[in-house]
Amino acid sequence: MSDAKTPFELMMQQAQDMAKAMNPALASFDPQGFEKMWPTMPRDMMEMTFGRGISKDGLDAKTRLLLTLAGLTMQGAQADAQIRMTVRHAREAGATKDEIAETIAQMSMFAGIPAMTRAMEFAREVMDEEKDDET
Repeated sequence: MSDAKTPFELMMQQAQDMAKAMNPALASFDPQGFEKMWPTMPRDMMEMTFGRGISKDGLDAKTRLLLTLAGLTMQGAQADAQIRMTVRHAREAGATKDEIAETIAQMSMFAGIPAMTRAMEFAREVMDEEKDDET
């Protein structure tokens, strides 16, 4: 077997090595730890900022967040932190687990099964955290 890495893996390794050389604290950087620095916005604030506060007859915050989740899935579900944060905010805005799963599943027709599966994994992580918080 070969230990050869793809060009992308080599580029990522080089970037990590460079970041560690500049700041040794980045050796243990965890993107999910970064997410925890950003609290979930309260539902009323989301509604005022992104929902019907903008346009009385427009989309509510929940619908806007589900559309955002669809767009993130369409990009190939590459933005794991953004997907997890959008799922958290969608839940806070009143989206059910089924609505979130259906939004992501619908994107399989446009973004493909791999993108849908990856986004679903990120969403499941958030929903599993919710179960842990309840106990």
